Amino acid sequence: MTRFKIVIPARHGSSRLPGKPLLDIAGQPMIVHVCERALEAGDDVYVATDDERIATAVAHLPVTAVMTREDHASGTERITEVADQLDWPDDTLVVNLQGDEPLMQPDLIRQLASALAEQNTAEIATLAALIDDPSDVFDPHAVKVVLDRFGHALYFSRAPIPWHRDSFGQTGRQAGCDYPWRRHIGIYAYSAGFLRRYVNWPPSQLESVEALEQLRILWQGERILVVPVDSAPPAGVDTEADLQRVTRLFGTLRENA
Repeated sequence: MTRFKIVIPARHGSSRLPGKPLLDIAGQPMIVHVCERALEAGDDVYVATDDERIATAVAHLPVTAVMTREDHASGTERITEVADQLDWPDDTLVVNLQGDEPLMQPDLIRQLASALAEQNTAEIATLAALIDDPSDVFDPHAVKVVLDRFGHALYFSRAPIPWHRDSFGQTGRQAGCDYPWRRHIGIYAYSAGFLRRYVNWPPSQLESVEALEQLRILWQGERILVVPVDSAPPAGVDTEADLQRVTRLFGTLRENA
């Protein structure tokens, strides 16, 4: 059985939804739902936060809240501070579960960790699912990923990649071919040693243009293993509309339970 640690970065500040981890979903703070999904996937769960209110919200759960600095530019940096505070060895397997993913399936978390542990060509892994709605190919919020024949990422983009010359050339809005476009799912597994290397790399120009942190890794010539899954989980919470959508989904799940 693959042993791994799940770290949930949860900062209080958010430009779109301030205090996002504490927003109510079906009677509980969102961060509690995320912790519950993590606990269903593994035993060692940590919340990396910069706010005591978030730590208090999860105090009743069998998770460890770790207070981190407020000035981190990304959740990856926040998780690295946890690894350093707790003195995890470089070969410790860490899963980064975003604090706004209350509907992430636990089996996907386990699948991701196992896939990274069972190979030796990459120190970071992520997930992707085939796109079944052609409109998602053109949606900048649906990040696309292109793979090489070994399952490693060639590139991530908010644009439609690859661009099908004949199908898109005339209208620009038709996915009229059978290419298997893939949507990236924003959950990562890596070694603690990789994290310590990552935080010393400067942001790349590609990362800044696309606003995609994972492009810093490709820019450095590192490999990212992309694990295919049957379907993507419901999107997380980034806006007020997302919050309402996820709240409705929780209501439906309770009615069907």
